[in-house]
Amino acid sequence: TNYEDSLRAKMQEAGLAAGRLSPRMTEALEIVSGRKQVFVQQPVSFYFPGLPQIQFYEREQFDWVSAFEARTDAIKAELVAIMDGADSFRPYVESDPTRPVKRNSMVGDTRWGAYHLLRGGEPVAGQADRCPHTLQALREAPIPHITGRSPMALFSMLKPGMHIVPHTGFLNTRLICHLPLLAPPGCRLRVGNEVRIWEEGKMLLFDDSIEHEAWNEGSETRVVLLFEIWRPEIGEADREALTVLYEHIAAYSD
Repeated sequence: TNYEDSLRAKMQEAGLAAGRLSPRMTEALEIVSGRKQVFVQQPVSFYFPGLPQIQFYEREQFDWVSAFEARTDAIKAELVAIMDGADSFRPYVESDPTRPVKRNSMVGDTRWGAYHLLRGGEPVAGQADRCPHTLQALREAPIPHITGRSPMALFSMLKPGMHIVPHTGFLNTRLICHLPLLAPPGCRLRVGNEVRIWEEGKMLLFDDSIEHEAWNEGSETRVVLLFEIWRPEIGEADREALTVLYEHIAAYSD
C-alpha cells in the first residue's frame, strides 16, 4: 500500500533498513500496516494476570533445552519401536463418557493421534515403561507437579491431510513444548500471527493460551514429543500457590 511504502521509506531514510530492525519492531510495522493481526492470551479455564504476550519462545532462552535435544535420537528410537508394533495411538480428542458430548469436529479423528506416557500426573501403565530415555529427559525439564493434572507428556501424531483447527488452551501459566521426532515437509504450526515449521531435534516452545492451529499438508506422518512446563516468568512462590489452586479446583469439580 502507499501508506506502508511511505512508512518503510521513512525508516530507510532514518538509516533503519529492514535488516537492522528487531523482531519486535518488524512485527509492530507489520501490525500497523495491516499485514498481521494482534493475538492475546485467551485461556479457556484460568487466566493469570500480568504475563507477557509472547507467542513462541526461543530455544536459547532455556538452559535445559540443549541437553534435552541431545537425547532426540534415543527418544525417536523409542517412538519408532512403538510405531512398529500394534496401533496404540488413540485419537487426541476423545469424548469423556461421564461428561456432555464435546462439540468439536476433531473428536475421535484418528488423523490426530496421541500415545500418552504421563497423564494426570501419573505414568501410563504399559506405555511409560517402554520409553525410559524419554522419561529421563522429561525429568530435566521444569514440568509442573500438580496432583491429578501434571506431569503430562505424550507423542502427538499428525497424519497427512489433517488440519487442527484454531483453538486455545485451558491455562496461560504454562508453555507447551514440542520436540519434533518425525518432521516431514508440508507441516506447519501457527501461534497467533506467526507460523513456524517443525525441524527434527529442534524444540518449539509456545503459549497455547494464544489461538493456534496446525497442518500436515505433506505425504508423511509428523510426530512430536509434547509436554508442558511452567512459564519462566512465574516465580516459585506463585508456582506453589497456583499448584494449591489447581489441585483444589480439580478436587472440588470431582
